Amino acid sequence: MFKKILIANRGEIACRVILTARKMGIKTVAVYSDADKDARHVELADEAVNIGPAPSRDSYLQAEKIIAACKQTGAEAVHPGYGFLSENAGFSKRVEEEGIIFIGPKHYSIAAMGDKIESKKLAGAAGVNCIPGVNDAIETAEKAVEIAKGIGYPVMIKASAGGGGKGLRVAFNDKEALEGFTSCRNEARNSFGDDRVFIEKFVEEPRHIEIQLVGDSHGNVIYLNERECSIQRRHQKVIEEAPSPFISDATRKAMGEQAVALAKAVKYQSAGTVEFVVGKDQSFYFLEMNTRLQVEHPVTECITGLDLVELMIRVAAGEKLPLEQKDVQRNGWAIECRINAEDPFRNFLPSTGRLVRFQPPKESMFASDTSHLYGVRVDTGVQDGGEIPMFYDSMIAKLIVHGKDRLEAIAKMREALNAFVIRGISSNIPFQSALLAHPKFVKGDFNTGFIAENYGQGFHAEDVPHDDPNFLVALAAYVNRRQLGRAAGISGQMPGHGVTVGEQFVVIGLGADGRNKPNAVTVRDYVATTGSSAIDTAAGSYEICSNWHLGGARIRGTVNGKPFAAQVERGVGRNPLAFRIAHNGTRLDALVLSPRAAELHQLMPYKAPPDMSRFVLSPMPGLLVEVSVQPGQKVQAGERVAVIEAMKMENVLFAIADGVVGKVLAAKGESLSVDQPIVEFA
Repeated sequence: MFKKILIANRGEIACRVILTARKMGIKTVAVYSDADKDARHVELADEAVNIGPAPSRDSYLQAEKIIAACKQTGAEAVHPGYGFLSENAGFSKRVEEEGIIFIGPKHYSIAAMGDKIESKKLAGAAGVNCIPGVNDAIETAEKAVEIAKGIGYPVMIKASAGGGGKGLRVAFNDKEALEGFTSCRNEARNSFGDDRVFIEKFVEEPRHIEIQLVGDSHGNVIYLNERECSIQRRHQKVIEEAPSPFISDATRKAMGEQAVALAKAVKYQSAGTVEFVVGKDQSFYFLEMNTRLQVEHPVTECITGLDLVELMIRVAAGEKLPLEQKDVQRNGWAIECRINAEDPFRNFLPSTGRLVRFQPPKESMFASDTSHLYGVRVDTGVQDGGEIPMFYDSMIAKLIVHGKDRLEAIAKMREALNAFVIRGISSNIPFQSALLAHPKFVKGDFNTGFIAENYGQGFHAEDVPHDDPNFLVALAAYVNRRQLGRAAGISGQMPGHGVTVGEQFVVIGLGADGRNKPNAVTVRDYVATTGSSAIDTAAGSYEICSNWHLGGARIRGTVNGKPFAAQVERGVGRNPLAFRIAHNGTRLDALVLSPRAAELHQLMPYKAPPDMSRFVLSPMPGLLVEVSVQPGQKVQAGERVAVIEAMKMENVLFAIADGVVGKVLAAKGESLSVDQPIVEFA
């Protein structure tokens, strides 16, 4: 077995590999860019080597620097994680030539199956059903349109070296095919250094289901059941689960056996995944093979009881697989939510910056009577006070739960999301909560178009109706009463001017104009020693009990005898006295006032925000890579104005109305902040 390995990656996957290596008694070496010098994976590793500037093309994609780091530290093997160089056949071969073991498949397997065009040809030759399309690289946008018309819209335009949703577009007409081809090539070139693009038929209403494989150097390959990955937004997975609520045992077996046959045809070693698109009748077609560890591998680990990273390391060291196909378990149900640094209320735009607070739910995996693990798991590469840089992908953490069945897993995930505190940047936690509560998701009735169909106009707070909105009102009143109680107990107050606490309050939800309908509440029977209060609202009464401490972002307790977890924040929006209560994806921003103060509040004038309609603003932090207009230029609605690059994605800004450009306020290459003006119209 290896004594020391190097992890050629960053973030949560680097931390994930380090933890397994530590369990196996293997020393670890981290590599890091300038932007990651204080990152968690650097802290966890036994050694760390700087490999260059922040952009991945100058650091994590530099094969020679990683090999040099191996030699410098004496690392015997390299684990590539996912992304970056993990599916680069040239890197795998180069590592092996230097006498270093690549903890992954051999370079010839990566070359055969990691290339999306060649893998389809091989799959077709092996008798695997493939989606209709043109598997040869397309040279021009005009040729792409011609091919797309020949196949028939809709079509999928896809980078040959793509993965993780990068370098992928769906086109429904000639215009989208033309623009999609160009964007795909640009993203592929920037993310993978390979701009080859191909086109295939886009199967409507599909399921995205993948088979996890693992093979050894002795010719053994087994499949570890399937993962349901159909909940996707813009072709990036949002929620994954294992097993799938859709396919039958017969389909599972057929898909697994076909995936194994394909892997054996290319002498596959290590962990890998064969992805299929599955129709309503459970017919399935080969989509691609990912010759690496997948982001969503923890759900497979939960239901099988296996450590996939450990299996990868042991296989790379020449060991045989410790189990056969008949030994593979399928216990319980696991769900993973990807917690991303993006603002769901601003069309999921990237959100970068410092994590002022990062408090994931407590991990609680425990053994059942079948010696299997159930509970909550958090895989992350960040910590309190850490930075989410603009140079890499948006994932902050992976939240995984394992229950005895699907409904229990959903309930556990909703509770865990309620307790996941992230401050300083925006996250997609409210959106995840909404998805988990959607009736169709709960029934397992969805496909890859689920998010587009149900949230096609974006995600808004009103899209997440709470099953008991008055609980949020009662909780705001409860928290306010706790704070007033503390203020009243502070010593040294001037006689006649001390804080007095009554029972009558008005909770005013803050809408766009700050004057939503007030809710009269009564807070009575407050007991400081137990943290309990009875709150009466117009719609019912709530007995809330909690040991919450003032200033805590997370509040746990019971309401009417049932446990709950929610989040509390003071000083939100434009009002430093407002509370923000978040629970089950629903957010209430509210003032809690005395009845007299509420009357006066209703009389306060509303100060409208400044009119910024003449400006094109940066909707996110990012790098301005293109300004497409000049002063004096006439621009029509829908015309391209600028392009911003953030978290490895290109974001094109379009004019929303006809106009004439007055000033260009930002220059190409400039790092932009949120809402920074780029162009002013005359």
